[in-house]
Amino acid sequence: MVRRVVLVASGVLVSLGLAGCPFFGLATVGGSLTGLSSGASVTLQNNGADDLTLSQNGRFTFSRTLDADDDYSVTVLTQPVSQTCTVTNGSGKINSRASDVENVQVSCTTTAGISGTVSGLTAGVAVTLLNNGGNALVVGLNGPFVFSNLPSNGAAYAVTVGTQPLGLTCTVANGSGNYTIGTATNVAVTCAP
Repeated sequence: MVRRVVLVASGVLVSLGLAGCPFFGLATVGGSLTGLSSGASVTLQNNGADDLTLSQNGRFTFSRTLDADDDYSVTVLTQPVSQTCTVTNGSGKINSRASDVENVQVSCTTTAGISGTVSGLTAGVAVTLLNNGGNALVVGLNGPFVFSNLPSNGAAYAVTVGTQPLGLTCTVANGSGNYTIGTATNVAVTCAP
C-alpha cells in the first residue's frame, strides 16, 4: 500500500512539475509575397539552406521549423526574369516561446519593359518612337532605349516611328508581338539617309 501511494504521489508531482513548465513547439518562418508577375517565379532561402520557390502572390511558409532563440534570415536566392524582389523583416531571432514568424514581406517590381537599340542617328537629330500609338519616347542618341510604361504579361505591343529625324528614315525590326516578361528586349531601330 505504501509503495502504491508513493508511485501515485510521484506521478502527481511529475504532472504538476510539467504543468508549471510550459512546453513550446517549433516555430515556422513565413510572410507574404506581392508584385510577382504572372508566369514568373522567385526562389527564397532561409538561413542559406531552406529553399522555397513561389510562383504566385500571397502567403508563404518555409518547410523547416526552428527552435526558440534560433536565428532566421530570409533572402532572395533566384530573382524572377525582369523583376527585382526585396525582403523586409527578413531576419531576426525566434522568441523564447517559439512563436511563428509571419511578417516577412517580399515585394517584387518589374525592371524591364519593352526595349531595344537605335542605330544610325546623326548628331543633333532625334527619332520619336511610339508603342501602340502612344507612350512617345524621344531618342536622341544611338544605343539602348526603354519605354517607361510596363505592359501586362501577354499584352500586345507594336513599336513604330512617330516622328522621323530630319534627313533620315528609321525603320523598326522586332517591334511587335505579345509581351512576355524579358522577351521584348530586342527591338531594333535603324536609321539611314
